[in-house]
Amino acid sequence: MPVHRTTEFVSTDLLSSVLRELRFSSAAYRWLELRVPFGVDFDTAGLRGVHIIAEGRCELVLRDGTVTGLTAGDVVILPRGDSHVLRSATAGTPVSGYEESVRSPGPRLTIGGEGERTVVVCGAFVVGEPDHPALRGLPAVIHLAGTDGRPPSWVAALVDALRTEAFDGGPGSDLVMARLSDALLIRALRQHRAAVDQPGWLAGLGDPCIAAALAAMHRDLAYPWTLPALAAAAGLSRAAFAARFTERVGRPAMRYLLALRMQRARTLLRDERATVAAVAGRVGYASDVAFAAAFKREVGVSPGAYRRSAAASG
Repeated sequence: MPVHRTTEFVSTDLLSSVLRELRFSSAAYRWLELRVPFGVDFDTAGLRGVHIIAEGRCELVLRDGTVTGLTAGDVVILPRGDSHVLRSATAGTPVSGYEESVRSPGPRLTIGGEGERTVVVCGAFVVGEPDHPALRGLPAVIHLAGTDGRPPSWVAALVDALRTEAFDGGPGSDLVMARLSDALLIRALRQHRAAVDQPGWLAGLGDPCIAAALAAMHRDLAYPWTLPALAAAAGLSRAAFAARFTERVGRPAMRYLLALRMQRARTLLRDERATVAAVAGRVGYASDVAFAAAFKREVGVSPGAYRRSAAASG
């Protein structure tokens, strides 16, 4: 049975663990010089954006119409991969960021008219496990507001290093940028979790009791977890834990555990040569028959069919 640790240690450890499970990886960074009027549409499926406002000002607009004003020193991260537009206050029809980057080789790209200049360092990263249940708990936008044209002090060194490496780096820059992006995302999520106002995994991380239960699940999926056992890990009664977990995370504890087990099973089936029986044991099932039934019910196909399909598409 997992042992209790300090709240901050549990939260930080779980955050790092889940980000490893999600398999974030850096894709690319570009230097965008935008001239008013401008509008750039970021709608490539699967890409999660990072925007560092180096100079000037712009607006970030989500598909639901939410507008966030940005100015020099601000950093925004879109961890769920929501489509969005960066635009000037007055802008026409936005151009596709992807199409513009294809037409313009190299790290620097100029878009817009002839007015005031805004410079944005745009990065992107991908998620290796897009169906992971923790993604539901990430915010659409993390906005790190700068001061006097500089990023917040707690990420300034990372942002400066990332910007320098993106455009002045040498051999191995891709690997360095990936590690810097990982660190930026972890720090941003750690800082942001206290302000989360919607149910989800990140909100659960901010609750010491629920974080302890989440950490226990993620650390040992093979353990035969029951609701009473998870409640004990959280230090709560069964009824209090059940209600509190659902309120914070947005789904019942055992449903979250099932989703997490199925996600881990998909990863193991796709990436390893383990037998179905071995995979079943590693995600908490005493028999491969029970695992296969649960997998087909949740995923829609048998473990063997899923493995064959993944191999064919990989």
